[in-house]
Amino acid sequence: MTEALIQIATIISNLSELTGNIGTVGGYLGAGVAMMGAMGCGIGEGIACSKACEAVGRNPEASGKIQTMMIVGCAISETSGIYGLIIAILLIFTIPS
Repeated sequence: MTEALIQIATIISNLSELTGNIGTVGGYLGAGVAMMGAMGCGIGEGIACSKACEAVGRNPEASGKIQTMMIVGCAISETSGIYGLIIAILLIFTIPS
């Protein structure tokens, strides 16, 4: 774990020497980390949809309620991905030169 942190610090140091500004490197790394939220959002929505399909298969009469709850849940979880995208865009386009 410590070796990995040392390697990351070395990479950031080398990148900041190339660009001449550690704020630029930090902004781009922060944008990448912010977009990891979209990855988690997609995984969560996939799991929710699979469980909804299983529930409809077990109880077809309740498919209307299940579909409504799934759509509301996916919409709520999608907001975290959108927030991550907004943060990434802000970080990329407001990096000091």
